[in-house]
Order: sequence, then C-alpha cells, then structure tokens
Amino acid sequence: MKIILTGILAALFFSSTFILNRAMSLEGGHWVWSASLRYMWMLLFLGVGLLLFRRKLLLESISLYRRHLAFWTLAGGVGFAAFYALITFSATYAPGWVVAATWQTTILATPIVLLGFGKKIPMRAMLLTLIIFAGVLLVNIESFEESSLRSVLLGALPVFVAAFAYPFGNQLVWEARNGGGRMIPGLDSPAMDDPFCRVLLLTLGSLPLWFVLILIQSPPAPAASQLLNTALVAVFSGVAATSLFLYARHSATNAAELAAADCTQSMEVVFSLVGEVLFLGGSLPGTLGWAGIVLTMVGLVLYIRVQNVR
Repeated sequence: MKIILTGILAALFFSSTFILNRAMSLEGGHWVWSASLRYMWMLLFLGVGLLLFRRKLLLESISLYRRHLAFWTLAGGVGFAAFYALITFSATYAPGWVVAATWQTTILATPIVLLGFGKKIPMRAMLLTLIIFAGVLLVNIESFEESSLRSVLLGALPVFVAAFAYPFGNQLVWEARNGGGRMIPGLDSPAMDDPFCRVLLLTLGSLPLWFVLILIQSPPAPAASQLLNTALVAVFSGVAATSLFLYARHSATNAAELAAADCTQSMEVVFSLVGEVLFLGGSLPGTLGWAGIVLTMVGLVLYIRVQNVR
C-alpha cells in the first residue's frame, strides 16, 4: 500500500505538466517558452544543488559534456528538447487530459525503440499495447467530435512523435553507460552513475535546440505567470514527481510490487482530467472519452504485469 500511495502521489505531481502547460496555452503563453523555460529552471536547480552538495560530480559532468558534445546534443536534443517541445505544442490544440492519455503511447513506442537498438521484445506484451493504442484512439475520436480535424491532428500527432523521442534519448544514455557500441561512445564516468548528473547532462544537451527554436519562432517575452508556471513544472514534475516515483520503485522487493509502482502512473490521465475541470473550467469527457481512459489504464496495468512476470 505504501508503494501504491507513493506512486499515486508521484502521478499527481507528474500530471501538473499537462495541466500547467494547458493553462499557459489558454493564457496566451507561447509554447516555446512553456517548453524551454522548464529546462532553464531545471538547469538552475540541478546546477545549484550539485554545486552545494556534489561539487566533484558537477565538475565531472561538465567535463564529460565537453568531451562528448555531439553525443549529448543528440541525446538531450531528442530525448529532452524535441520530446517536451512537442508535448507543449500539443497543449495549444488539445486539453491536458487528452495529451496525458495520448502520451501513454510511449508504452507502445518504447519496445519499438528498443527493437531498433537490437533488444528482444516479448510479443505478448507488444500485443497488449494495442489495448492502450485503442484507448488513445477513442480519446482522440471524441476530441474530433468537438473540434476540427486540424486541431485533433496537431494535438495528437506531436505527442505520438514525442512518445518515441523520449525513450530514444534515454536509451542512447543507457547504451553509453553500458559500454556504447556502433556510433555510441562508451562513457565510463562516476557522473553516469548519478541520476541527477545524467539529467543535468541531458538538459545541457537540450540547450542548442531550445536556442534554435527561440530564434525561429521569435516568441514575445514570457509573462511573469509563465515564468512562475514553468518553475512549478520544473519543481513538481522534474524534482518531486521523479523523486517519489523512483522511491516507490526502489522500495519494491519483488516483481508484483514493481508492477504496482509502475501501474500507478496511469493515474496521470485521471489527475489531469480532474485538474483541468477544477482549475481551468474544462468539461468532462463523453462516453468515448471515458471508454478510452478505461482502456488505456487497463492496457497499462496488463502490459506492466506481463513485463514483470517471472
């Protein structure tokens, strides 16, 4: 129960990403600032934290970044910048709970990405991802009934792409940490064993793409509320949610408890929906929307249980 409650609390904080991104969009905040400022804040928080408590690891991280600039620019540019830019762009066209539900397709994308890296994928688990995909389709079909085809596509397709970008960037780091191969360097460094250092390195790698997007889009200066909201996303999702979720997973002593921790993340969809209704005046989904949410959550539970069966 402790693991489940901790995981649900993590899902609550994770859902802040979808709610606050939608709020900033409704207030007229440009999506480029909603995306890039989060990582600027994370860079500040991580840099100060490591400087105060793990200075040697901070220096090692900077050195590692400089020695492998191209690798980190690719990993961070795809796994952090491209992923989150697409998520925030979608919030301009779709409600937060729809983006949260569509984002669950990362469960489908992850094994496909792993397959591309030469990993073996359990076919039974792959088949179960079709349930998740069916749920996501129902959610977006209902959105189509309430808005134009263009809005639905611009709200859904970027999230589908982001679902592949995120595991791709993370897998690049995993491969590098475990000896590399092909065109991936093997990075044997103490910084690679520290989760905060890995996030810092990926954040640094995302900076070039943020600067390019800002130059291309030339967005108006962000309002004070957007600065505050992006800082809250960085704290709630980047720090609190990640820490709670990792604590829940590390508290697991067997496969069943590990599966329980992972399953709690399906609550992101529910929390995003409730948050949008309460704070942003959003409307409740109809029959198709609820059916899609239920299918997505059931699919996630079944998929994770199959993955953890030993």
